[in-house]
Amino acid sequence: MNLPSLNRAALSRIPPGLRPAVDPAELRPRVLHFGLGAFHRAHQAVYTENAAARSGEPWGITAVAPRSAATVRALRDQDCLYSLTERRPDGGVCRVVGAVVGALTMGPDAESVDALLADPDVTVVTLTVTEKGYHRSPSAGGLDTSAAPVAADLATPPGGPLTTVVGRLAAGLAARTRAGAPPVSVVSCDNMAGNGGVLGRAVRDFVRASDWPDRDEVLDRMAGTVVFPATVVDRIVPAAGAADLITASAALGVHDALPVAGEPYRQWVLEDSFAAARPPWELDGALFVRDVTPYQLTKLRLLNGSHSALAHLGLATGCATIAGAMATEWGESVVRALCAEVAPTLPAGGPDPAAYADDLVVRFSNPTMHHLLRQIGSDGSLKIAERWLPALRELRARGTGTPVLELALAAWAHGTRPGAAGPTDPAAGALAACWSAPVRPAETVGALLRVAGAADLAADDALTVAVADRLPALRAGRVEI
Repeated sequence: MNLPSLNRAALSRIPPGLRPAVDPAELRPRVLHFGLGAFHRAHQAVYTENAAARSGEPWGITAVAPRSAATVRALRDQDCLYSLTERRPDGGVCRVVGAVVGALTMGPDAESVDALLADPDVTVVTLTVTEKGYHRSPSAGGLDTSAAPVAADLATPPGGPLTTVVGRLAAGLAARTRAGAPPVSVVSCDNMAGNGGVLGRAVRDFVRASDWPDRDEVLDRMAGTVVFPATVVDRIVPAAGAADLITASAALGVHDALPVAGEPYRQWVLEDSFAAARPPWELDGALFVRDVTPYQLTKLRLLNGSHSALAHLGLATGCATIAGAMATEWGESVVRALCAEVAPTLPAGGPDPAAYADDLVVRFSNPTMHHLLRQIGSDGSLKIAERWLPALRELRARGTGTPVLELALAAWAHGTRPGAAGPTDPAAGALAACWSAPVRPAETVGALLRVAGAADLAADDALTVAVADRLPALRAGRVEI
């Protein structure tokens, strides 16, 4: 049976309780979002739609895909509607989300993107572009202006094509300040400590490195009109598959080509430092606080840290999903032990680490999630720099043992071997080259850490030996806590 496609005309066919919480036709593009991935559609878009519905304010989102023109076309074909299924152990719950009112591709639609960045009605810009989208320098932490995409953007004449989100954002915000448009809040929703500060620095570094004759004036104006609040976002959103298409179609009675699925749990903590009007996300449970650091570090080091540990350990032992790793004899122990090991590095004022670990065990064990380890383990050299290494440095500086982090590092190292078919990584070539020289295993570990930007840890002989000592068991498919 051929079902009609999901679009606004088909909404009347869908059961009332599964339709968007607000009429999409009543929304206006007041939020600009970079990163048209599943996470945004299952997280910020849901908060924004529910906030619009509960406040009566027309907060709509225009989403910009940095590269994926195919996703933009598919979303436009559906009038920017899509379905979200909450995967619960007792069955999925599906609904249509209508918060996205426009979809653009950053390159071909550059003029439209810039127009929205300068639009006085757009007072919030959000981003989910992953860690690598910020092009940070591993050593200095700011924008890596020597990175080929950034250097190319800096060399592009005014009005020319820009390929990085940081470059597009910097140019658009500069045009906004030159036009005297109202203040705007630019909100990073990526998993990085101090993500607001990281984004703000990257944008300012781009302006500072440009050859714009008024770059100093632009920086001065931005200091008074553009803010970069820090945030913590949390919801596990696995890659959608064929089963999600079937589930959505069965529930809705229409065909959705772009379904997303997520766990029931979601959280959003935001620094309460916005410069202009924003959606009242607190009406849907978002938490506004003076300092997000305790929440941010708890999430990065406990949830994201244990997620990465399960991914690399699971891949080393033949697992495919997080739930599969949790079903092993070592899965729950790794999560609880890692949380306990890292807890002393967390500042006061955040969630209780033991209770947080309890929640993680439940969330990770959800058998309906099918969250792929290869997806979680991708870009490992970038992710571990945020998720493991700061806590590792702090604990070792205190003289505290770090056996679980050492085990996790060994699993990551194991997956970087040439021919290991590990998860994708932008530094895969450099990582594989670390194994080519006939040196002691500890020296290979040190070389891998240097590629990950951790020369200080690479010089810690006790650490590199401890990590190397874990490799034989992993090669044999064993996880020894």
